[in-house]
Amino acid sequence: MNEPFLSAIPILEALESNGFEAYFVGGSVRDYLLDRKIDDVDIATSATPQEVKKIFSQTVDIGIEHGTILVLFDGIGYEVTTFRAESDYRDYRRPETVHFIRSLIKDLERRDFTMNALAMDKKGRIIDLFNGIQAINDQLIETVGDAKERFHEDALRMMRAVRFVSQLEFSLHMSTKLAISKNAYLLKHIAIERILAEFTKLIRGSNKKTSFNSIV
Repeated sequence: MNEPFLSAIPILEALESNGFEAYFVGGSVRDYLLDRKIDDVDIATSATPQEVKKIFSQTVDIGIEHGTILVLFDGIGYEVTTFRAESDYRDYRRPETVHFIRSLIKDLERRDFTMNALAMDKKGRIIDLFNGIQAINDQLIETVGDAKERFHEDALRMMRAVRFVSQLEFSLHMSTKLAISKNAYLLKHIAIERILAEFTKLIRGSNKKTSFNSIV
């Protein structure tokens, strides 16, 4: 394990010493396995936002309604988010309800792609419940569960999938590609600034030409 994970280990240890689970999750774990540059890490925990705030002396409520607290430690801010489940999505983008839960499995299964549904503990052990490592090895972008359902929950995930083709030089899994072609019309519900942000990242990727062709 390397930085910035090493500097964040005391956050995980503090949560665990208070009886909670805590893991590094998401894109930082994926990029660690790909040996890509990592700017920051995200931490997921079984502690609720209020429980997190009791453990750490310096916190900022940056997204407490969705379970996210910014923990300030040694001059660095770390986003710590409670395990959660989501339901009743509106506008093909935002969940109507967010439930704080104690289950890592349930938290990971709501994520977009298998390569992003990875967790890592403080000792560097990877928790891979949805074959994310295999997807990384195969260089495939595949949704967690049913692709249509994931895209109806959040249509911007389709743009993220194509952006990852450009950034990671991966390919779309056939089921993911098919679901994008059938549900691309849902992007009309997404704010143009969110689409523009994803498109900007896409065109800055090293594989942008292939990413454009991947959905043709």
